[in-house]
Amino acid sequence: MTLNVQAAIAYTRESLGLVWLVGLAFTKRTVRSQPNGARIFHLVVALLGFFLIGSDFFSAGWLGLRFLPADQRLQLTGLAVTIAGCLFAIWARITLGSNWSGRATVKAGHELIVTGPYALARHPIYTGLLVAALGTGLATGKMRCIVGFILIILALFIKMSQEERLMMQTFPEAYPSYRRRVKALIPGVF
Repeated sequence: MTLNVQAAIAYTRESLGLVWLVGLAFTKRTVRSQPNGARIFHLVVALLGFFLIGSDFFSAGWLGLRFLPADQRLQLTGLAVTIAGCLFAIWARITLGSNWSGRATVKAGHELIVTGPYALARHPIYTGLLVAALGTGLATGKMRCIVGFILIILALFIKMSQEERLMMQTFPEAYPSYRRRVKALIPGVF
């Protein structure tokens, strides 16, 4: 019996989505959020990136060309990296609790979370999503994954800048210290 790596990756992403959907029921009331225009732009870029990585729809032409060989060991490694990234994102989402939102927001009674994965990176959900996207790209090995990964990075940088601005306004004393101690995405690096 051979493992269908692409199906396993799809189940992993669906599990991540399920955690997000369940978590929506437990979020605090929003007090302040990013402008709608910025939200729409970020979402369109992110969705296009994730769609390029996770769907065969864009496999025609040069986007369908392989940049990695179709090797079972490489695909299994990509699956493991995808699972690890999704688990890290889920850990971060659960740690953030009711402060979470799908858009850059400040919640009623917002707390600055600096424990768990937030002691490693200021945006650990994005770290996990990027690791998962990288894993899927390794497992898939097609050019569309490189383009998708670049778009996801762009979308997350747009959203991170908005979140950073809101956190600096909301926690003017605590957040600058946190920023100096903890890197944005990659522990100890960036």
